[in-house]
Amino acid sequence: MENLIALVNKLQRACTALGDHGEESALPTLWDSLPSIAVVGGQSSGKSSVLESIVGKDFLPRGSGIVTRRPLVLQLHRIDEGREYAEFMHLPRKKFTDFAAVRKEIADETDRETGRTKQISSVPIHLSIYSPSVVNLTLIDLPGLTKVAVDGQPESVVHDIENMVRTYIEKPNCIILAISPANQDLATSDAIKISREVDPKGERTFGVLTKIDLMDKGTDAVDILEGTAYKLQFPWIGVVNRSQADINKNTDMIAARRREREYFANTPEYKHLAPRMGSEHLGKVLSKHLEQVIKSRIPGLQSLINKTIIEIETELSRLGKPVATDAGGKLYMAMEICRIFDGIFKEHLDGIRSGGEKIYNVFDNQLPAAIKRLQFDKHLSMDNVRKLITEADGYQPHLIAPEQGYRRLIESTLATIKGPGEAAVDAVANYTWLWKSAVFLMEYSKNILMAYAQVVKKSTTFLIINFLLL
Repeated sequence: MENLIALVNKLQRACTALGDHGEESALPTLWDSLPSIAVVGGQSSGKSSVLESIVGKDFLPRGSGIVTRRPLVLQLHRIDEGREYAEFMHLPRKKFTDFAAVRKEIADETDRETGRTKQISSVPIHLSIYSPSVVNLTLIDLPGLTKVAVDGQPESVVHDIENMVRTYIEKPNCIILAISPANQDLATSDAIKISREVDPKGERTFGVLTKIDLMDKGTDAVDILEGTAYKLQFPWIGVVNRSQADINKNTDMIAARRREREYFANTPEYKHLAPRMGSEHLGKVLSKHLEQVIKSRIPGLQSLINKTIIEIETELSRLGKPVATDAGGKLYMAMEICRIFDGIFKEHLDGIRSGGEKIYNVFDNQLPAAIKRLQFDKHLSMDNVRKLITEADGYQPHLIAPEQGYRRLIESTLATIKGPGEAAVDAVANYTWLWKSAVFLMEYSKNILMAYAQVVKKSTTFLIINFLLL
């Protein structure tokens, strides 16, 4: 059974490498079919502490505000012996034995994607940890849910985070790990609220109650932990994380786990619940459940693989002769297609074939008139340019051009002229005398695009096949 989690780990790494990581895609996506555990919680709910307790290491960035700004795909690999280490997928073959360096790399890699602003990104960071003290498990740590934006963030960040979380947890193959603090009313829990919306019967939600030791004197969390206050299909699990003072003192995780066990065993209210409380028990329960879910999903994965193989073979057959695989060959083929089409088009314009005058009218009159009607001065106004660059790159001095801001400006401008451009192409293509050349262009262009798409799909499929045959 442990090999099943290792298999899904490999598939998730392949999906991440190929750009398939939970976002909407026109192509069949394997990521959505893979069982996963998404960690959901509000800011300051103790989410990071729970993850570190499961791993037994300090490795996550900490601070005020929104610290987790990209999904973190955390894969735990149990090894029999040897030194503990971590690896990032974006830094292949580099082993981290210092987990403080792991924390710094997570923060640095987040900044590389978001441009040192407080923006969020849906592109995941992929981290694997190898240790004899962990269980085989894969967790996806998502940004903490929040109700207000902090300085330097657009107001939309609240909805952006919620939408990102929903993208993961609304998938039927996703197991939800809902983190809620015991010293707050469960009715106000962000994690429970959003998990209830996507999983109203609690069939794939595990409830974790943190900060039990910080509850007001004379109160306890027995009703929640026994499932009478809010019932889920799986029993609630309580954890006692390290205090901020313990974190500041770098208190050993082994000692922290021992104190956690002692707390539940020696507190009268929780004594009868002690065997199923604590971060160690949580890790084991999640690992066992993930194995069971993966086993039940294997027929569906095989069906998806077989269907994808048939689609690829059909598309490759329709494409005809092989497309060049190296960059130089692809460039030559594209240039050759453009050269042939250029010759055909030139014949029309030079009058060898009828219709050249009509084509000139489209590009000399129709297209320029349509572009003039666009509100370019408003789109390229200083206020709008400043707004786009600030949202993309933040307030910071630039020695070079702010790339992300300019890229967004260019993309939005291109989107503006897309309508007139397509109308001009349609007007030219509507001439019957140009039908053959238009079909020629469309077919060859489509072949190029399909060839690139098939490379990605084929790579994904054969990676899957190889992994399943291991």
